[in-house]
Amino acid sequence: MPVSCRMCGKSAILKRPKTGDALCKECFFFAFESEINYTITSGKLFNRGDRVAVGASGGKDSTVLAYILKLLNERHDYGIELILLSVDEGITGYRDDSLETVKRNQYQYDLPLTIVSYEELYGWTMDAIVKQIGLKNNCTFCGVFRRQALDRGALLVKANKIATGHNADDIAETVLMNVLRGDIARLRRCTAITTGADGALPRCKPFKYTYEKEIVMYAYFKKLDYFSTECIYSPNAYRGHARSYLKDLERIRPSAIIDIIHSGESLSIKKDVKMPTQGVCSRCNYISSHSVCKACTLLEGLNKGLPKLGIGKTHKSRRLLDAAEKAGDSVKTETENSSTSSSTMKKEDLTF
Repeated sequence: MPVSCRMCGKSAILKRPKTGDALCKECFFFAFESEINYTITSGKLFNRGDRVAVGASGGKDSTVLAYILKLLNERHDYGIELILLSVDEGITGYRDDSLETVKRNQYQYDLPLTIVSYEELYGWTMDAIVKQIGLKNNCTFCGVFRRQALDRGALLVKANKIATGHNADDIAETVLMNVLRGDIARLRRCTAITTGADGALPRCKPFKYTYEKEIVMYAYFKKLDYFSTECIYSPNAYRGHARSYLKDLERIRPSAIIDIIHSGESLSIKKDVKMPTQGVCSRCNYISSHSVCKACTLLEGLNKGLPKLGIGKTHKSRRLLDAAEKAGDSVKTETENSSTSSSTMKKEDLTF
């Protein structure tokens, strides 16, 4: 016996992973789009006149995000300007192919596209970085460089906001990762729907409460053009362990994803816990809680042949570099003193 759509009574073709409701295709589209519009309006993500850079990778999340922001902007008259912004990490056989999808989306959605690359910004590609660091900590480099590259690209196109395709699954995974790492500072802000609101470039997440499975279903039924291959360097990523754990929880309790997000939102930090203060990097002026930002530290390690310099809190590469610099300063000081002494002696000889 066919199952009826919970909203209109017609034959249902899917069961929503988020709610368990049986819906027909049109009712699913309506529910999906309405929920995202509610997230945008209730969270006050955009203001009329905003120039929004949409992080576009060619994957399902960013493709659906670009499509639905254009749709809702026209339907509800947000009054915002959308620009596709892509980052080319320099991963042969992966990013070059996905960027072809983004270029097709540019024409399909009639939106301008800007591409920035690691090679242009940092002088390194991810392929070159992996040759140096290996496959163990490569995602650290990519994550740090990508966040900064998006900001730089957004400033380049004169955007005042960035919209990313982070979905409910991504945010729940991040909560779990920060709990496992004991990272209180990131745990406090990882569930925020908008980050960096007090800075020049706020980042917002219209898919904060949207399940990954429903994004895939929406892309499938809408026949959207997206790139589905996973990054060739990501199998060993730490996030993968949190993702596997979350999927196991979801099989037992489908609401686990939203439950974890709500738990993260409800966490509070004791008043006597010292939190890092936000400032700017002394080298690149990027937002940082240290005098030198993570990107500059990682880049310094790559350029000096010490790729693990910025990995962890106090890696031995940093201690070796500090020791070498101190030794160099000591040698330099001794040389200067010797030179000064020699000069004085010559003057004394001339005087007598």
